[in-house]
Amino acid sequence: MRARGSVSGTTPARARGTVGSLARRRLCQGAVALMCGRPDRLRAQAMPLAIRGYDTVAYFTLARPTPGLPAHAFDWDEHRYQFATAAHLDLFRAEPARYAPYFANYCAMALTRGEIDEPNPEYWLVSDGRLYLFGKPIGPALFQAALTDNVERAERHRASLRLR
Repeated sequence: MRARGSVSGTTPARARGTVGSLARRRLCQGAVALMCGRPDRLRAQAMPLAIRGYDTVAYFTLARPTPGLPAHAFDWDEHRYQFATAAHLDLFRAEPARYAPYFANYCAMALTRGEIDEPNPEYWLVSDGRLYLFGKPIGPALFQAALTDNVERAERHRASLRLR
């Protein structure tokens, strides 16, 4: 059977263009829908993971480091925080500054010396309602030994890091 308006069973150029245009249009619409339908997933990939994915609220409620789950995640202060439970996510969402590490994703002890070091979520201290993280096991004891002075020095150095 020959297509209407065709010669020797071929599709006219105009019809080919319409079919091709329709296919290209659907492909573009699908790509746009895919990208627009998941903006939070695309944003999440670009967002760095806070404290290696550990649940920051667990330090306060469970008094121990606890890995978080991607299913309970929240983006705040240019980082993605993960939580072990939906209840922890809700607590953080209500008061993120209360539960976030005081010196963000920096080792508190290294900051006292003006150095930048990534903390290990296994080395931590909660003091005066603030969570501090450290790069080495000795960090919490050293930091707490002169807490007020160490906090002041770390804050001074952190402020100078922002100016760079």
